[in-house]
Amino acid sequence: MLLQFWMELHLSIVIDVDYGVVGIHHVGILCENLERSLEFYQNILGLEINEARPHDKLPYRGAWLWVGSEMIHLMELPNPDPLIGRPEHGGRDRHACISIQDVSKLQAILDKAGIPYTLSRSGRPAIFTRDPDANALEFTQV
Repeated sequence: MLLQFWMELHLSIVIDVDYGVVGIHHVGILCENLERSLEFYQNILGLEINEARPHDKLPYRGAWLWVGSEMIHLMELPNPDPLIGRPEHGGRDRHACISIQDVSKLQAILDKAGIPYTLSRSGRPAIFTRDPDANALEFTQV
């Protein structure tokens, strides 16, 4: 009974809260070696650095990369997650999802670079891969 009361109270509070969410500004991704990660994110995925974002204002190395109007913040910091033993399919792990126009083009790029990936298990046009630090990324076709 108490649990039901708490859930109903919690839901009424959550439903009444509107503080103007409009999107995701950036996703923070940990990396061991910034240059190696930039090789992947810039040269394989084609993302560009946001030169306007200060990379020298924080107590660690990093880079801000454009993903449409949002960003990925690469942060060269120790990773608390294991690099091995992660699910083969990135959709079963923590991941960021990036919208793209053509999954088959990315698939060809990953094939050429020898980077492993899995396709969406639901059959929709999506591909999952991992960056050099085992961070899972999903790319879904819009």
